[in-house]
Amino acid sequence: MNASSRRIAHLDMDAFYASVELLRYPELHGLPVVIGGRNEHQPVVQADGRRHFYRLRDYVGRGVITTATYEARALGVHSAMGVMKAAHLAPDAVLLPVDFAIYRHYSRLFKVAVMGVAPRIEDSGIDEIYIDLGDLPDEILPLAKCIKQAVKDATGLSCSIGIAPNKLLSKICSDLEKPDGLTILEMSDIPQRIWPLPVHKINGIGPKAANKLALLGITTIAELAQAELSFLRLHFGRSYSIWLYEASRGIDARPVITDAEPKSISRETTFERDLHPRQDRSELSEAFTALCIQVADDLKRKGYVGRTVCIKLRFEDFHTLTRDCSLTSHTGDPVLIRRAAGECLRRVSLQKRIRLLGIKVTTLCSVNAAAEIESRQRELPLLP
Repeated sequence: MNASSRRIAHLDMDAFYASVELLRYPELHGLPVVIGGRNEHQPVVQADGRRHFYRLRDYVGRGVITTATYEARALGVHSAMGVMKAAHLAPDAVLLPVDFAIYRHYSRLFKVAVMGVAPRIEDSGIDEIYIDLGDLPDEILPLAKCIKQAVKDATGLSCSIGIAPNKLLSKICSDLEKPDGLTILEMSDIPQRIWPLPVHKINGIGPKAANKLALLGITTIAELAQAELSFLRLHFGRSYSIWLYEASRGIDARPVITDAEPKSISRETTFERDLHPRQDRSELSEAFTALCIQVADDLKRKGYVGRTVCIKLRFEDFHTLTRDCSLTSHTGDPVLIRRAAGECLRRVSLQKRIRLLGIKVTTLCSVNAAAEIESRQRELPLLP
């Protein structure tokens, strides 16, 4: 199948975390709602049976917004924004804590629903997937509507779908008509639909690259497509300049990978205040152990074990460092993960306050594969 005849969809759940919360709290429909508070910001049932919700103006701390409803976004609130800054923009917005357990539940529901219609999917995150539609005989529009309805029936949530000849274009398209959007794009539509967009709409052009392009007079995808490859190479190096040149023209040969294995499983937390390594030792130790347990739970749920444990520390001055430790065999045991993480921590000079703490397990393999490896090792003859 040539590149122009491929049919690849990108499905993105609409304001996923916030939408899941609205299922739990339907009285919040139509209101600006922000997800990103602490556990103590759970709604409280009052004596009259009604729920009391915290507002952004009640927040004091240094957390960041995970997501927000479209009503909150209209007020200038967006993901990764500091909660205190968001409180200045929308003080009356409802504040809810993050609940990853329920988000993962709905994530599984919508992915299973899609696979019932189109089984060739690539898991791209908790709220998005790519779908290879190339082997399905159905017309594109009815098929896409069927997928959207399957997601709605399974979850009660809406999604937006972009369908294009490749992954790069389909991801751009899924964002064009949100929420509950459906966009179908052909290569011939690129000049009209894609080129007028700002360069940051291309997944892979982050803030730094976008700012650098702007300094060079390139702010739209059309202007990027008009740039000479030699000019881009001068400013961005060989490989990234080639990628920019091709991406601006809608060129992307990546396949939909339906059997991708995770490279690592990690958890991290940013503290509400910088913690002192000695004065706040008990709080740090509790958070450290909790992260190890969470990673072990994630490994168990996904059926993996790992052999390398890594820690991540970000200090009060934003300096970030990592340390890792390799084990003699694969494990998913939280005690062993905690012990290895402790060994990593002992190799760090803890003089400054700690802002962020993270645990990661890499060198993964499935539980069954690890059992086979151990079995073969036991069968090896002992050396004389």
